[in-house]
Amino acid sequence: MEESRFASQVEITLELDDPEDPAAYRHAVARKLKVGTEDLGPLTLIKRSLDARRGRVQFHVLFSLGEKSPAELDAGMVPREATRNSRILIVGDGPAGLFCAYELARQGIAATVIDRGKMVQPRRRDLKLLNARGGVDADSNYCFGEGGARTYSDGKLYTRSHKRGPVRDVLEVLHLHGAPAQILTDARPHIGSNLLPEVIAALRERLVCAGVRFEFQTRLVGIETEGRGADRRVAGARLQDVETGETRGVETSSLILATGHSARDIFELAHELGLPMEAKGFALGVRIEHPQALINEAQYGRHAGHPKLGAASYKLAEQVEGRGVFSFCMCPGGWIVPAMTDVEHLVVNGMSLSKRDSPFANSGLVVGVEVDDLRALGLGDPLGGIELQRRVEGAAQAAGGGQNRAPAVRVTDFIAGRTSSTLPDTSYLPGLSSADLDGVLNAGGLPLARRMREGLAGFGRRMKGFLSEEAVLVGVESRTSAPVRILRDSRSFESPGLAGLFLAGEGPGYAGGIVSAAVDGMRVAASVAERDRKQEGLNREGAS
Repeated sequence: MEESRFASQVEITLELDDPEDPAAYRHAVARKLKVGTEDLGPLTLIKRSLDARRGRVQFHVLFSLGEKSPAELDAGMVPREATRNSRILIVGDGPAGLFCAYELARQGIAATVIDRGKMVQPRRRDLKLLNARGGVDADSNYCFGEGGARTYSDGKLYTRSHKRGPVRDVLEVLHLHGAPAQILTDARPHIGSNLLPEVIAALRERLVCAGVRFEFQTRLVGIETEGRGADRRVAGARLQDVETGETRGVETSSLILATGHSARDIFELAHELGLPMEAKGFALGVRIEHPQALINEAQYGRHAGHPKLGAASYKLAEQVEGRGVFSFCMCPGGWIVPAMTDVEHLVVNGMSLSKRDSPFANSGLVVGVEVDDLRALGLGDPLGGIELQRRVEGAAQAAGGGQNRAPAVRVTDFIAGRTSSTLPDTSYLPGLSSADLDGVLNAGGLPLARRMREGLAGFGRRMKGFLSEEAVLVGVESRTSAPVRILRDSRSFESPGLAGLFLAGEGPGYAGGIVSAAVDGMRVAASVAERDRKQEGLNREGAS
């Protein structure tokens, strides 16, 4: 909905025990503006946030005075049936690729989307194997498959950007396809890893009706080029059927790489093609898990247990030796899950279901890794960060002892520099193994354990109970973001080394979550559509 249809915005505050309904909002806005409720036009709630310490709920409301403003979704929200069948190929069906296809469809252009993984429903079976200490399907796991890495391991829609313009657009599209209405207003919106797959499937079904084609279990293994030097451009792609191993060539003039942060073969392919790329900073560490009740008490104080207050979250950060130590992707009422993409390495991540009703709270607890750190280790080339990740992930797999078990230590023991004789209960289904996490974290050659220990000491001073005997560190959280950036032009989003190759989302290094990746995918789509229209015009001129 266009916010320009409204006169202005106002902030109102209600007590925790006050009713939350349209009448309450209307009376509060009228009282704040000192007007009668009959003088107000329709209201739209755009943000809801809790101030649990003070026992209040704050709202941002769009209002008009005596002016009607329709609440229905803009008709342009829905893609129309494609009028042009293009040769546009999108690689990756995560939020960047999916919303890139969606935006193209809204402009009447049908693209083809490929993904190495499976559709959301069959993907569930492979995740069950991971959680049951089974093997790892290298192409269908928590990182690869329809919806991308965050479909089954996140569901968070947090972003630093305001919920206006393209961000609001993304939220409206998700709501249109089944996401709960609260994502349009909550300060920290969350769909839930149980509901997000259904939303992703509904998006795909709508796009198929509009003419978009999807090919799953299809891997990009090569990019065909023509021309030389500054005139080099995309001519086609080599695709491989994951099940049979057969390859085929397809023609394409616009290829969009929207692969995620774990598609290491794509980084290697880009490097072999000589595309401009560079190492970039990322973060590496563990998951920390507490009883959710402990976090609720620390964050809500005397209001803990109030029916309007869900599972509490937190966000903590410290600076240690010039590097950030911080919480990341906090999952209140959540689960720790195995997120590796092969059997030689072990990776964990966090997720929450929509109800956030697990008895545990977990968060990434990570240390910043800068390009200077990689250079000091002799890993300064563009793929150096991947090598560091592999070293630490390999050490975690060995320390866990196999069967997807994860190395772990109580927080109090880690602070004291010792392993744990016993471990607390955990949400991590494959199970934990008591291990020397110092050795795991430092396996890459950086003093990550020391920096994490000092950061934890700071967290303990800031949040009562954080350094509890009941808290456990679980290793390792290493896929926080891509450690590589494939360079692109700031206006066209094309690779300066290969015309027709567009870079989108988290994998190439331009986003960091569902919403930011989706927004980036739409921006790339707009550039691709403009290029497609120009090419179509040139073709018509040539034909005449």
